[in-house]
Amino acid sequence: MQATATVLVYSDNAITREQVRLAAGRRPAPDVPPVGYIECATLPAVLSELEKGGVDICVLDGEAAPAGGMGVCRQIKDEIFRCPPVLVLMGRPQDAWLATWSRADAAVTLPVDPVEFSESLAALLRTRLAANH
Repeated sequence: MQATATVLVYSDNAITREQVRLAAGRRPAPDVPPVGYIECATLPAVLSELEKGGVDICVLDGEAAPAGGMGVCRQIKDEIFRCPPVLVLMGRPQDAWLATWSRADAAVTLPVDPVEFSESLAALLRTRLAANH
């Protein structure tokens, strides 16, 4: 098993980024590696981190401004070779169609529910780790 998985968290809101970190903690499930977080508050920071490589999962805030997470998701799916799986945070359940449009691999609603979020993050980590072996 990989030593640590890297989760990129994008939101212009520091409180949302903190909620994501606290919801999943250091290990979202017993069968996945511990996670480390990279926090980004802007789209250029997200793109820079993805270009460096080493990101296992992206968590994107659909409510971020000026670049919303769903638009960012669609952009990175088009532009980043072997784009990591993306978990989008939606403002409301009715936005699920937008998450589908953005090509997100998973979506959960805000505010972050620790159980739902950890389960979704762990599922994406399992998929990512299986694809890398």
